[in-house]
Amino acid sequence: MTDNAVLQQGVPLPVWGTTTARENVSVRFAGQTKTARATDDGAWRVELSPLKADGTGATMVVESGEDRQEFRNLLVGEVWYASGQSNMQMTLDACARKLPAIGESVDAGPTDHLRWLRIDEPDSPQPLARRQTATPWQLDHPDNRRKVSAVAYFFARELHKTLDVPIGIIEGSWGGKPIEGFIPRFQFEQQEPLRAILSLAEQDRLGALAALEGGVVVRNTAGMPGRIFNARVAPITPYAVRGFLWYQGESNAGRGEDPRHYRIKMRALVEGWRQAWGQPELPIYFVQLPAFNNEATGWVRLREEQRRSLDIKQTGMAVAIDLRDDDIHPANKLDVGKRLANWALAKTYGKNIPFSGPLFLSANGDGDSMRVQFEHADSGLMVARKEGIAAPKPTPDTPLAHFELADQDGNWYPAQAMIEGAEVVVRNPRVRDPQAVRYACSGAPQNANLYSRTGLPASPFCSDLQLLPWESQK
Repeated sequence: MTDNAVLQQGVPLPVWGTTTARENVSVRFAGQTKTARATDDGAWRVELSPLKADGTGATMVVESGEDRQEFRNLLVGEVWYASGQSNMQMTLDACARKLPAIGESVDAGPTDHLRWLRIDEPDSPQPLARRQTATPWQLDHPDNRRKVSAVAYFFARELHKTLDVPIGIIEGSWGGKPIEGFIPRFQFEQQEPLRAILSLAEQDRLGALAALEGGVVVRNTAGMPGRIFNARVAPITPYAVRGFLWYQGESNAGRGEDPRHYRIKMRALVEGWRQAWGQPELPIYFVQLPAFNNEATGWVRLREEQRRSLDIKQTGMAVAIDLRDDDIHPANKLDVGKRLANWALAKTYGKNIPFSGPLFLSANGDGDSMRVQFEHADSGLMVARKEGIAAPKPTPDTPLAHFELADQDGNWYPAQAMIEGAEVVVRNPRVRDPQAVRYACSGAPQNANLYSRTGLPASPFCSDLQLLPWESQK
């Protein structure tokens, strides 16, 4: 806890710390007083009763013996934990340098309803009980805002617009790191495909680990199983949060990296974080990797692994395939943040808004064609083009792009695709009895143009994962 923190509304609020062994501790806040007695090792914890949202700064007083601490200017609202790698960590300032339209957000006046806490601990071989560097919560001011995760900022801003309560973001991303570092160690022991990863890592057999199906390239200790979790997640549990945001995958799908089994790793991450917080229903909303380049074959498979991760309960995926850029860090984080916020507002807060573009549901053979059905297509489908941060513009005279059909030998052919109601009919005269269909399954599909009529993009998909080739980039 530091000054300027945001506390989660509507749930029991843990407050904890250390003091002298067996010392009595009292916590006073918002008209409540809670007491506890420290254990033999000095640890203590109390739980405040649920609070209503409050944008007026208040003070929490913690007393133990002759010691007294005051934490000032605390708000009550909604708190989310955000993590991942460099695309989550990418700051507003960095985005604005590439996309000037975002500069208006950077330079806007200060507010008192958005606040940020950056967790920046080095990795640790053991779970930490508390942060080693007590970085403070930051107020929303242009100078501070420049250094804030752009995804987290735009997510928080959208939530505040609709909910009109204070929003706090705790952000613990780390650029260039694989998912393994963020997964708690105990999950590697519980998930069969992950046990080999843990065993090889602990034996320091990193070459064998990289060669393993679904393995990982460990470039430094932070990539070892659990070491980022130990330093950037464990110390802040059980701080009350509403849910999680996740933007990662690049370091599990690059040169020499094997994206297979990523959906199993996602399950381990989600279940591990929920177990660490002791709340099995906490939602997690994540970003599917955008277009990058056509040599990035691992990204194609990883996007499909991410889409298939949606079978984990209480999850949602922000599709970014249409936010194409010229490098690995697309500047348009405004749409990413908004799309994550759509999921949260609809599924966590019960708002009646569109939250997902079309997601592949099924495909049925129909002679020389395949009919594709989608979830989240009730509003209808459209062909559109996305330019910058503007809303997608319908282009009904433009053909659908990036659809392919596989023949009985598993060979893929470009195909014509037509929207018929809420379905897409895909055909190629050379493929008489198609076996599978896929969409936008290249590293950097240009103008992936299938959208719902609500303006949200369709996710890339392949109807048969066995026919989605992947070759390691050396």
